[in-house]
Amino acid sequence: MTSMTSRRWSLALLAFSSLITSLDFTIVYVALPDIVREVGFYGHSAQWVISAYAVFFGGFLLLGGRSADLLGRRRMFVLGMALFGGASLLGGLTSTPGALITARAIQGVGAAVVFPATLSLVNTMFAEGRERVRALSVWAMAGAGGLSLGALLGGVLTYGFGWQAVFLVNVPLVIAAAAAAFALLDADGPVERGHDHDLLGALTGTAGATLLVYAIAEIPETGWTSTTVAAAVAAFVLLAAFLGVEAYSPNPLMPLRLLRNRGLAAALVVIFVFGATMQNIVYFLTLYFQDVLGYSALQAGLAFLSLSVVIALANFIAERLMVRIGIRATLAIALVLGAAGGVLLAAGMVAGGSYLTVLAGILVYGLGMGTIYPTQFAAAGTGVAAREQGIAGGMANTAMQLGVGAGLAVLVGVAGSGLDGLTGEALREATAGGLRAAVFAAAVLTLLGILAALVFPRQRIPAGTGGDPDPARAEATGRSRA
Repeated sequence: MTSMTSRRWSLALLAFSSLITSLDFTIVYVALPDIVREVGFYGHSAQWVISAYAVFFGGFLLLGGRSADLLGRRRMFVLGMALFGGASLLGGLTSTPGALITARAIQGVGAAVVFPATLSLVNTMFAEGRERVRALSVWAMAGAGGLSLGALLGGVLTYGFGWQAVFLVNVPLVIAAAAAAFALLDADGPVERGHDHDLLGALTGTAGATLLVYAIAEIPETGWTSTTVAAAVAAFVLLAAFLGVEAYSPNPLMPLRLLRNRGLAAALVVIFVFGATMQNIVYFLTLYFQDVLGYSALQAGLAFLSLSVVIALANFIAERLMVRIGIRATLAIALVLGAAGGVLLAAGMVAGGSYLTVLAGILVYGLGMGTIYPTQFAAAGTGVAAREQGIAGGMANTAMQLGVGAGLAVLVGVAGSGLDGLTGEALREATAGGLRAAVFAAAVLTLLGILAALVFPRQRIPAGTGGDPDPARAEATGRSRA
């Protein structure tokens, strides 16, 4: 294979892995009623089928990103896939709530190892400029499409094979991806010995982030109990200690100087806002289809087909927009589309509505989703050295997971207000009203991201030469050849 052909196959593998980890955010949404009924969840414990994945994904991203930089990206890719696949097998074979939640937590850890490894591989394999933008668009199309395709696939699998299939489907996929990594991804060099890998930073940062995401995820259901208060306080103490460790560590888990990169700092805020608002809208749309319109798991899944198609189309549009008008303007356009789509969705989410009443909102929202997903990760990687792309990717996705948790805590409270004591048609109408209010609130809050987008440096996308994107490595290579 030529070098270009080889890189295309490598990119296909990385996009495929992005699809797998994104699917598992939403694939259990439409299967959740069957899981609750057959496994025996009660009360608010069922939310942890979803939250356990997000908590451990968000908590371990910084560690996963730094490990990719220090220990090798292909090594961590394969390790993450092994964790993810093993947890998926456990989830599909288990029959108790505790074991299922454990499986989802391990899936989250596996995804936290895979995601920054794949993003850093994309950012280091392709030179900054048009070449990287195109590669990121392909990778992000798979990731963004997975968020909507997960609901579709979850509905089809649950209807045809039972809820266990939403876990077991991952097993052959990750086996294929891990095997392909040895053929399509460059081998890692030897692990450097004798360097401080910031164990204290890893412990404080991972524990602090995990406890913070846990507290944020638990508050909507339990409120400010002694457990959530203790978790929140412990999280802030650990994160403060983490920042102190990072300031003085010779080899920090998260180099604080990266936050002085104006582009990365602005991108992190945009990504947080996106996670808190636009990404959570899919959750409320799923509830509308099932709890208000009465769709079955299969019908709810099929209802997301149009969203998946529009997101894929918008990914290609995003690539061209970034090249023509720059990353900053593309971010602003995507956020406006996301907000407009949310308003249209909210307007159509009425008790007497139908798929047609929300279709316009789905189309506009899908354009915003498909445009912002590759653009925000292109923004996070711009101007970051190749040797630090893993931690930059970990920081970016940590921001998104914290945003998802914080946004869901607020929006679930909005959606659930005033439902106590209602039954029958009154409950259905009140549910529609709550979901409509939550989606409208998400749409309005999406506009906050524009303020951060405008901070991103105004710059043209360089043409890119296809050379080594790491200047230091390229310089060293040049000296050795000389």
